[in-house]
Amino acid sequence: MLPVTTLSLNIPDTTKPRVVIIGGGFGGINLAKKLRRQNFQVVMFDKQNYHGFWPLLYQVATAGLEPDAIAEPLRKLFSADDYEDFFFRLVRVTSINPVSKVVSTLIGDLPYDYLVIATGTKTNYFGNEQIKKFSFPLKKIPDALNLRSQMLQCFEQANMTSDPDLRQSLMNFVIVGGGPTGVELAGALAEMKKHVLPYDYPGMDISKMNIYLVEGMDRVLPPMSPEASEKTFKYLSQLGVIIKLGTVVESYDGDTAVLKNGEHIRTNTLIWAAGVSGALVDGLPPETVERGRILVNEYNQVLGFEDLFAIGDIAFMKTDKWPKGHPGVAQPAIQQGQLLGKNLVRMQRKEPLEPFEYTDKGSLAIIGRNRAVADLPGNMHFGGFLAWVIWLFVHVMALVGFRNKLVVLSNWVYRFFTYENGTRLIIRPFVRKGDRLKQRFFDKYNAE
Repeated sequence: MLPVTTLSLNIPDTTKPRVVIIGGGFGGINLAKKLRRQNFQVVMFDKQNYHGFWPLLYQVATAGLEPDAIAEPLRKLFSADDYEDFFFRLVRVTSINPVSKVVSTLIGDLPYDYLVIATGTKTNYFGNEQIKKFSFPLKKIPDALNLRSQMLQCFEQANMTSDPDLRQSLMNFVIVGGGPTGVELAGALAEMKKHVLPYDYPGMDISKMNIYLVEGMDRVLPPMSPEASEKTFKYLSQLGVIIKLGTVVESYDGDTAVLKNGEHIRTNTLIWAAGVSGALVDGLPPETVERGRILVNEYNQVLGFEDLFAIGDIAFMKTDKWPKGHPGVAQPAIQQGQLLGKNLVRMQRKEPLEPFEYTDKGSLAIIGRNRAVADLPGNMHFGGFLAWVIWLFVHVMALVGFRNKLVVLSNWVYRFFTYENGTRLIIRPFVRKGDRLKQRFFDKYNAE
């Protein structure tokens, strides 16, 4: 690897106003698209070189999709032929200085005229370092691949052990958090248990596989309507998911999950989907941050600054309708990015800015084959096959790139008729730090 000192940002000087975007998520890419062929130099920084569609991350984790089906290279999205004066750099931003208007990265600093923070969220462990050490998050593609390897390795090892307690621990899966990620992951695992694993492991009693869903509130899918929660609870129960409501996981040492109600569950795999917090950037004044997110006005300007903006999940815009900020889904980020692009052009023209008003297009969650729930505008709530079809259509259309839409749709059609669930390859074995059983197994497996 090249030493950091030999690298530089290599951004050309310009007479145009420079817009720096931190983050290539939904907010960042929609903003950059709106600035296409406008009088700006646009620079995007991100720690990864692709845009990912995270609502389908759980399908990567359960071998339903391959990673490249839900991701698109940022350089492909913003090719030089279509986006003149656009520059992407694969680099981590270390801090910002909103007074001197400079962004600092690992390989250098860059002055800006306008700075947009679109960094999204990160996993929130609520200060529990033990759970952070031993659990599996699901926020990025590497997380999904780690979890996929972990689950498949558990089945392989359960198939080779004569110790019934160890086998049961390997076949117990605990999902913490009953929001959309937790619910959809539980449904996908239950479908694997019913339609896939009995054929992959004919000599093993897959009926002993347990899927636990732990939620601290009194219902699953707390962000959605009570009707959607009730239907989801019924669907998950029909699939055999063991739902624990009104309790939380207090500790997990890699072997046993201890719940607040006193229950102990032996498991080799605990998946943490219980919460997120804003992926903040160092250098923001403390008064601009509340509840882990950046306070913005109706134009997405960070409070106290005219040339500093935040959009998407990281932005905290309080309104009468949304006193706790907008929901952490793709649509607010998309809409804010598009509007901010227009407003930056207005700022250059000395025209009045347009305030942001969120258009709520509803919420969806899928719980396996032919099972989904939908909360749509107009106070409409329904579930079952129709909600499932709507979920499929919305998610295919939201994917970036025609190839990804085609790959995902063809995968889903194939699975609908065959019940087959991906390739289930352990491409890169995952050994969690401190997992002595797997370490010994793979040490022997990889021995020359």
